[in-house]
Amino acid sequence: MTYDAGHYDVIVIGGGHAGCEAAFAAARRGAKTLMLTLNLDMLAFMPCNPSIGGPAKGVVVREIDALGGLMGKVIDKTYIQMRMLNTGKGPAVRALRAQADKPLYIQEMKSILENEKKLTLRQAMVEKLIVENGECKGVITETKAAYYAESVIITTGTFMRGRVIIGDLSYESGPNNQRASVKLSEHLEELGFDLVRFKTGTPPRVNSHTVDYSKTEIQPGDDDPKHFSYETKDAILDQIPCWLTYTNEFTHKVIDENLALSAMYSGMIKGTGPRYCPSIEDKVVRFNDKPRHQIFLEPEGRNTEEIYVQGLSTSMPEFVQREMLRTIPGLENSEIMRAGYAIEYDSVVPTQLWPTLEVKNIPGLFTAGQINGTSGYEEAAGQGLMAGINAASKALNKESFILNRSQAYIGVLIDDLVTKGTNEPYRLLTSRAEYRLLLRHDNADIRLTEIGYNLGMIGEERYRSFLEKNRLVGEEKLRLTDVMLKPTDEVQKIIEEAGGTALKEAVRAVDLLKRPEMKYEMIEKLTPATLDLTWDVKEQVEIQIKYQGYIDKSNQQVERMQKMENKVIPDNIDYDDIGGIATEAKQKLKKVRPLSVGQASRISGVNPSDVSILLVYIEQGKIARVSNEY
Repeated sequence: MTYDAGHYDVIVIGGGHAGCEAAFAAARRGAKTLMLTLNLDMLAFMPCNPSIGGPAKGVVVREIDALGGLMGKVIDKTYIQMRMLNTGKGPAVRALRAQADKPLYIQEMKSILENEKKLTLRQAMVEKLIVENGECKGVITETKAAYYAESVIITTGTFMRGRVIIGDLSYESGPNNQRASVKLSEHLEELGFDLVRFKTGTPPRVNSHTVDYSKTEIQPGDDDPKHFSYETKDAILDQIPCWLTYTNEFTHKVIDENLALSAMYSGMIKGTGPRYCPSIEDKVVRFNDKPRHQIFLEPEGRNTEEIYVQGLSTSMPEFVQREMLRTIPGLENSEIMRAGYAIEYDSVVPTQLWPTLEVKNIPGLFTAGQINGTSGYEEAAGQGLMAGINAASKALNKESFILNRSQAYIGVLIDDLVTKGTNEPYRLLTSRAEYRLLLRHDNADIRLTEIGYNLGMIGEERYRSFLEKNRLVGEEKLRLTDVMLKPTDEVQKIIEEAGGTALKEAVRAVDLLKRPEMKYEMIEKLTPATLDLTWDVKEQVEIQIKYQGYIDKSNQQVERMQKMENKVIPDNIDYDDIGGIATEAKQKLKKVRPLSVGQASRISGVNPSDVSILLVYIEQGKIARVSNEY
């Protein structure tokens, strides 16, 4: 017998990275929000690697922050190391990566959520949804508490029917030996959800006291660390290094000799694993021509001796893990504190979702995070933020919010999921974004802060600061356009030192900066700014000037594609009524139910000829005439 435990606007199931962002965003949007999670001491826990960011992923964290989310702020307060990656390459592929203090990250996140006025945290196991007349109206916990809401977000990560596997040992569990969510998964099947089985894995953790770091290569943080959040002012200078070592022929021999004991190869694991984060046994088998593989030793925090052995993800038996470790330089005497393991779990086929992350067949229900088939904390957090905003919008009768592919990596992520689906745990890569020159680490605020402010996620002080930064960038660009630099000895010397060709006549400072070898600080020596500019203003001036031609071309591509995105597909369309479209394309169109012709063109199995026929049908056919009657 259930009892009425309370009424809310939004309920969030789960307290991982997706759940935390979803709950915070919904509350900031103005919704009375309840978060229900299995363990309040594990909010935003990192069951896998203790890091945030990296290529594409680091840009997502900046986007979350630009929209008013939490991940960037929390990692900026709790990192033990910060590095900017790909500094020798163009701005489109640069990204921050931080090593996290895992326990401190949880504490900081919990503190923020506990103090959010419209958010209530509660420890509970949700077993069922309350579905009335086809719409989700709340949840029921294992203690028979019934909570009611206009919107519900499921962010259960890898917990749904989770099963941990180490060699031939297998048991029901979520990550880190937490309880698995079984009944909710079964309930979703009863509701008609299409679920798939995915898997991921972790490496062993070893005791730092048992590592011989003299046999490894030190990997320090940046001397002048940058930050993820646009609100962070002070950097953490007391950083802790990571260490690099390698597997070798002896490691690979141990793996080859025990391959039959690996759950990956014995047939115990049925789920599909992430292609871009394979287990060590998978790497040795697939890349048997490589004599070694990188192993990074990553501290898990300032006040723990646990070291995460990045690159050695495995489902081998514990004794084999011990043998493997002891073949690796620096780890010959290492002691395992936690064995590596694989985990299988249920995921929702994401083509069942609208781009708002609302479930198509159950209005009021949203899903976000690894339950949607993604891998990675950053992808989960980005989805959580969007689901939280949209769930609150639905509950409060506000307009929904969708990011398109040219606005953010978050837009690329969600569009890929709901349009194409995924056959394996999805990971964001820069190559997935056709407009990656526009979706840079440095300009996330320019792209998204105005949106975050209009959504009520960004405060007045931060918005004013953003406007002031934009004003300074614009003024400095204008100044450099007006300043002429003559071929003086000083000018020629700086150009020569940069490896450039000497001037033959006076040029505008802006044109000199466009040269590949020239940097803003070089121009600054020749014509100092009249205003006191911060490093991020100078960075933005240089990038916008140097890459303006490429940026303009990308914007032209966006404009062309936007015409397709603006061609809305009416809800009452009958694809079976359209002659000429291939049978496979009709099946895919009916399944995905794209909102626009642009989205339809990205569905796997829908060809350009199908899109052309669809366009003609909408613009000149029955749909056009029906629409005109209203």
